[in-house]
Amino acid sequence: MWWFNRKGPSGFSGATTAEEVTAGVDGHCLVAVITGASSGIGLETARVLALRGVHVVMAVRNVSAGLEAREAIVAKIPGARIDVLELDLSSIASVRRFASEFGSLNLPLNILINNAGVMTRNCTRSCDGLELHFATNHIGHFLLTNLLLENMKKTCRDSCLEGRIVNLTSSGHSMTYREGISFDKIHDPSGLNDFVAYGQSKLANILHSNELSRILKEEGVNISANAVHPGVITTNLFRNRTIVSGIFSSLAINFVHQMNTKGFLASEKHLHRAQIKMALVTVPPTLAALLNSIGRIICRTVEQGAATTCYVAMHPQVKGISGKYFTNCDIANPSSQASDAELAKKLWKFSFKIVSS
Repeated sequence: MWWFNRKGPSGFSGATTAEEVTAGVDGHCLVAVITGASSGIGLETARVLALRGVHVVMAVRNVSAGLEAREAIVAKIPGARIDVLELDLSSIASVRRFASEFGSLNLPLNILINNAGVMTRNCTRSCDGLELHFATNHIGHFLLTNLLLENMKKTCRDSCLEGRIVNLTSSGHSMTYREGISFDKIHDPSGLNDFVAYGQSKLANILHSNELSRILKEEGVNISANAVHPGVITTNLFRNRTIVSGIFSSLAINFVHQMNTKGFLASEKHLHRAQIKMALVTVPPTLAALLNSIGRIICRTVEQGAATTCYVAMHPQVKGISGKYFTNCDIANPSSQASDAELAKKLWKFSFKIVSS
């Protein structure tokens, strides 16, 4: 659509595809791990990186789906180097098994793309007793990153190439609790709103990127960590919702974030109330059917949705840039909570304690 075509400083726009942003980039000496790579923008990211010569390891919950996806890519890209390993990010034990299995492949690691995510109708608990959005979208990726980091550091030293960690987030990160992260609700999700719980997990993705970036810079390690908002896309993320539900909530989130950025919502209290009210809005069935059809037209394609991820993971323009939030292949401003360094440190300590127990 026309509103996606406006180009930013990078020279790309919301209408740019993943193939277009990686044109001319040679990835034959690189290895990448991509979570949630069997469908949606994760699959497109895997396909495009394989097209550019990257050795891709698809980390997937459903191995059968992952193998089918691999076959489909190899059929179109003969010689593509792709491995498929099982990973259930909602399970700490599964994350540890994946890291062990990846280690047995004896591969270096240049790029880690934490792409997988869930949006459920109910705030249930994971097998480890954590709120499911937080467990899958944040804790699983937090642990995975920590377990693979030494490999990335060694690869960086041996190859003299910059390592890149990309965390997929959402503009929905601004639709969270007044305090940002409701730490006391992580182990007791009863009474939580699912949209707000999702927003909290997406805020955690940005805070994770920021604190990781700070630590890596402090250590003098040549590995970047950035967060990416892919835009509104119809993918399996909405498998538990109608398309209109996902689109409407995303548009509502964007509206609230823009209003707050421009100062129209006078206080954090007002912002929090607006967020909760917009998250609870329901759409009549007849209107939902119409908007579902419209949504398929106005949403970005998967090819467009994977563009910013591939740009941040591979493009030379991003070299040396770390601790930033990207959308439409350009640096953007996240919410004030996402820029809270103290909250990022608190989340890191909280998360580390969970994965260490």
